Amino acid sequence: MDEIADRAGVSKPVLYQHFPGKLELYLALLERSCDTVIAEVREALASTTDNRRRVMATMELWYDYVADQGAAFRLVFESDLTNDPSVREQIDRVVFESATAIAAVIRDDTALPAPAAHLLAVSLVGMGHVGAQNWMSRDSSLSRTEAVELVAGLAWRGIGGFPRDHNEGDE
Repeated sequence: MDEIADRAGVSKPVLYQHFPGKLELYLALLERSCDTVIAEVREALASTTDNRRRVMATMELWYDYVADQGAAFRLVFESDLTNDPSVREQIDRVVFESATAIAAVIRDDTALPAPAAHLLAVSLVGMGHVGAQNWMSRDSSLSRTEAVELVAGLAWRGIGGFPRDHNEGDE
């Protein structure tokens, strides 16, 4: 707590005024990190209407998050506290809200039923964050660009195979 107070530029008593203990501080940092990931998933999906590029942008965000925000990624997905109900709730929220945003795009483009679209979306989220985590932790000889292109290509070959709903007037 001393180190956190020093880094935050506040005294330890001020820190304790806002956070009664370490868990509360951790949960606040966790929530903020989770909010960032969810917002970035939504931004990646909104960045283009080309679905192949959406897949690439979404995979890029996971690899960027792991590589650039390694400590934040570990805070969210690799904490020793993941079995604490409050922590688990935040981690599940990242997966659920990210998948919900992706499922909406899948549903709109394919007219798949909501449960099917959500299952595919959760699978894509897992492919992104677990693949990125493995790439980072295994000290891969692949560059970030190579890894993203490889995984995005796999994801696109899978999701791109679902027929588009031609009622939308798309190509």
